[in-house]
Amino acid sequence: MIADFRLALGFLTRWPVSTPATLPDGAMARCMWAFPLVGGVIGAIIGAVYLLANHLWPAWPSALIALAAGMLLTFALHEDGLADCADGFGGGRDKDRIIAIMRDSRIGAYGTLALVVSVLLKASIIVSFANPAAALIIAHMMSRAALPVIMTVMPPASSGGLAAGFGTPPRWAALVAIASALGVSSWLAPYRAAFCVVAALIAGGAIALVAHRKIGGYSGDVLGAVQQCVELAVLLAILAYP
Repeated sequence: MIADFRLALGFLTRWPVSTPATLPDGAMARCMWAFPLVGGVIGAIIGAVYLLANHLWPAWPSALIALAAGMLLTFALHEDGLADCADGFGGGRDKDRIIAIMRDSRIGAYGTLALVVSVLLKASIIVSFANPAAALIIAHMMSRAALPVIMTVMPPASSGGLAAGFGTPPRWAALVAIASALGVSSWLAPYRAAFCVVAALIAGGAIALVAHRKIGGYSGDVLGAVQQCVELAVLLAILAYP
């Protein structure tokens, strides 16, 4: 259990975690039950950075500093996926072309716009809370719980790529991820947890549906886009029902 958490933490963040040079088959897929727990840590750090920064600067600069800290902590892993998906789905006309665009390291107009809108929306939501820590923890947990769920209900779009190499997470890992995210959400925001779940289902389902129609399954970039969109949707749900 601790080894799974360390593996998830080392993959999702820059945290200096030592991991084995060679992993057993399926190790990354099995550790995905811990993704929401790592997400909760990330959300708590972003919230703490915002509160600390807000002692020195106004809300908007503090929110942008907190988001920048979160992106540094996570290598902007999911933001990269969002940008690649926006470019691929926006500019590609068939599966091969879409995947080729998504694998291109360069960013286009669709990807740039997606990142700008995403960052500005998150910042505007953060400044709307007196203390955004709980909302950030919930959003980051739920958005990362969505990842093993997507991987258990959809096939990979291609046999190559990082996500396909992980393998399919066992169903128990997806169920544990969902349970942990729901448990913490119900504890931190008992009257808004249901709205958060609905928002997560709509956002994650929409991205999954588009990916299924466009490329026939998920990729690492699709998972990144799911995380980002579910995070935003959950934050908006919490803001809508204070």
